[in-house]
Amino acid sequence: MVDWLDACRNHDLSALLDLYANDATLECGCGEAKVREGRAELESYWQPRLDALAPTAFGLEEVTPTAEGVVLDYLSNEGKPVRIVFGFTHDGKIRQTSCAPARASFAAAGG
Repeated sequence: MVDWLDACRNHDLSALLDLYANDATLECGCGEAKVREGRAELESYWQPRLDALAPTAFGLEEVTPTAEGVVLDYLSNEGKPVRIVFGFTHDGKIRQTSCAPARASFAAAGG
């Protein structure tokens, strides 16, 4: 997850996309729900977000391993609390992600 956060913080779209499997899916519920699949769609999703980062963007709040992958609480490109769930391929590439706004501010939750 450190590589994912670093690529985001560094506006490194190529490095970020390289972390995903070729047929990876991304489901975003941080506004209207969107599902993206494949490198080109992931690029169109991430490019504008990496181009406009708040000072606190991609700050790590918490990482929780699960049986299926990892849950990451972080601050979005806008500095808002987000929870993203990662699933991985057998070779360690990101197979799928699903994100949504965190229900409460991490700071308010004591996290």
